[in-house]
Amino acid sequence: MAANYKYKAFISYSHSDEKWAAWLHKALETYRIPKHLVGKTTDVGPVLQRIGPIFRDREELSSATSLGTVLTQALSASACQIVICSPRAARSRWTNEEILTFKRLGRADRIFCLIVDGEPGASENPATADLECFPPALIHELGADGQLTDRRSEPIAADARKGKDNRQNAKLKLIAGMLGVGFDALKQREQQRHQRRMIAVTTAAITGMAMTLVLAAAAWFARIEAEEQRNRAQIEAETARQTTQFMVDLFKVSDPSEALGNSITAREILDKGAARIDGELVDQPQIQATLMDTMGTVYTSLGLYDPAVRLVEKASDQRRALFGNEHPEVAASLTHLGEVLKLNARYEEAEDRLRESLAVRREAFGDASPEVAETATELADVLSLQGNYTAAQPLIVEALEIRRALRADTHPDIAESLEDLGLNEYEQGRYDESVPYLREALEMRREIHGEAHPDLAEAINNLAWALLDLGDPDEAEPLFVEALAMKRRLLGEVHPELAIGLNNIAYTLELRGEYEEAEAVYREAMAMNRSLLGEQHPEIAAVMSNLAFVIYARGKPDEASDMLRQALEMQRNGLGAEHPDVAATAASLGFWLIEDGHYEEAETLLNESLAVRRKVLGTTHPETAGTLTVLSNLMIATGQYEQALVFAREAQEILRLTLPDDHWRIAAAQNVEGLALAGIGSYAEAERLLLSSLSGLGQAPIPDLAAKSRVRMAAFYSAWGKPEEAAKYGMQR
Repeated sequence: MAANYKYKAFISYSHSDEKWAAWLHKALETYRIPKHLVGKTTDVGPVLQRIGPIFRDREELSSATSLGTVLTQALSASACQIVICSPRAARSRWTNEEILTFKRLGRADRIFCLIVDGEPGASENPATADLECFPPALIHELGADGQLTDRRSEPIAADARKGKDNRQNAKLKLIAGMLGVGFDALKQREQQRHQRRMIAVTTAAITGMAMTLVLAAAAWFARIEAEEQRNRAQIEAETARQTTQFMVDLFKVSDPSEALGNSITAREILDKGAARIDGELVDQPQIQATLMDTMGTVYTSLGLYDPAVRLVEKASDQRRALFGNEHPEVAASLTHLGEVLKLNARYEEAEDRLRESLAVRREAFGDASPEVAETATELADVLSLQGNYTAAQPLIVEALEIRRALRADTHPDIAESLEDLGLNEYEQGRYDESVPYLREALEMRREIHGEAHPDLAEAINNLAWALLDLGDPDEAEPLFVEALAMKRRLLGEVHPELAIGLNNIAYTLELRGEYEEAEAVYREAMAMNRSLLGEQHPEIAAVMSNLAFVIYARGKPDEASDMLRQALEMQRNGLGAEHPDVAATAASLGFWLIEDGHYEEAETLLNESLAVRRKVLGTTHPETAGTLTVLSNLMIATGQYEQALVFAREAQEILRLTLPDDHWRIAAAQNVEGLALAGIGSYAEAERLLLSSLSGLGQAPIPDLAAKSRVRMAAFYSAWGKPEEAAKYGMQR
């Protein structure tokens, strides 16, 4: 293997096959090359002492700022490429691009494949095409122009599927190809190593017999340790007994003889218990702290965040006093406290507690522990709610890797991390990449939870929102309905999650133009949030913003604008000025103000929105393009047509990176580009854009946008001096 490459291999794979990539990465870098082969000259150069380093993007790109540049450089610096082949990889655009890039380097003969799922060659038959495991760039040869041809190639593959090569043989076949040596040479060496290990085990057994006498002497010391363990067990048993007795006494209130015929709610039972904790068990502070923490998490699950914060805060303070700051039980309470502070929209406090907990848990349990994954997940969620999606992503990836290494292939923790990763991609505007993660998470949730579970309902909602932004309301709407029905059945009629479900249903009613019904449901969601979360929670501002759109559509622009201003102020106070939600509301209000002729206020809001979105979301995010489109409208309204063209064209370039060509957002940007061209007198070019945008605008969720576009068409033709064409759209000179 040539020594002048930085990496001995580049592993290409779909992130759905992350588990295989992690195994292969470790297996290659820890493989010991047989001594008799080291230095041997082969067709690919002398055999080196080790295979490494190996490039795998999850390991190497944590601080990269340009994914394309880093990957291209890494491919160029790699002696060979290993492709983990599966139907997921065959459908992965990025895996295919990596193969194509490596082939264009002239090293197609140094590509090796590891089949882990699917069938090679299945794409030749339309009936089995979905089972194809080879990406197109593997199947087809490269032409002189650097493009794929119709000529099919024969990929070199090791097969790790059941009934084929086992993992060990597949690994050895890959290594043999990389080194340029025969498979049998490595296989025989592995058998010799196995024989040596068996001899070592036998020798160790004999040695162990000799040590028996020594161990007998150690037994005396073990008895002392056992006595100490019995003492600890007695303390733990007493703790469990007193905790159990407390809970039994707590639920005695449900006894009819004590309740005197009154109906007792779970909230009343909890409140009674919370009041008792302070006055009882004062001589057992550890048990007292445990009960506070436990009951705080129960309050959280019921959506009662204020009492939950009080209890978990007391628990963490008491555990600090008992154990010091760097104790696992303190970290557990801090994680619970961070979660409930997050739900109560106290994001900065939540972030502080979770960062402290994460540091303690890393020290106590190690980086690859379920406790670290739990706290990293909560911290990522808090960062996302603050709009810091870039910082959240590596924490989500870390949690997913830990959970996949520790759990079975199907587990609620893995489903949670898949959802988090899908939502992170969604928030960063990568809708196409988000949907596969969200579908995989939902499928796993259905398998785990069956017909009904709060986490299943949440997974359904998450997928529905991503589908909506990809322009697929027909699949999204029944998912929203299913999730809401499930939440009503599981959570009752008053709960923050139920309010979210109502908001989603109202949005689907709004998309169908059923504004009166949508307004009623939005108001129901807002009233529920106010009763549970107070008057200034960001969730209330979000629903209020949605409600304002419906009021605007019902012909009450002044009332709608006032409501949107109120929501904007609430978001600025609760989330800070540089938050994506603030930018979104500012852009919406700016759009309405253009319609009303308030250009100066509109420009201030839109410039604020653009600055925040560029800083927080990036210059290529679809929401950044949304603000550019509205700014282009403003430039047209104020006669600044050249600047309008710049904004409209930049918006389209951004949107085409992530959205299908027929998406309504692209059509909206095309439409304003056409109007800007008309403003400078380029009528023929403007006509083409305006006409091509009409069908896409008909799919827009913005009320009357399509109708207004037809009015604009009539005005356009009238200005162009074509009264007959203008008449088709409702206006004559």
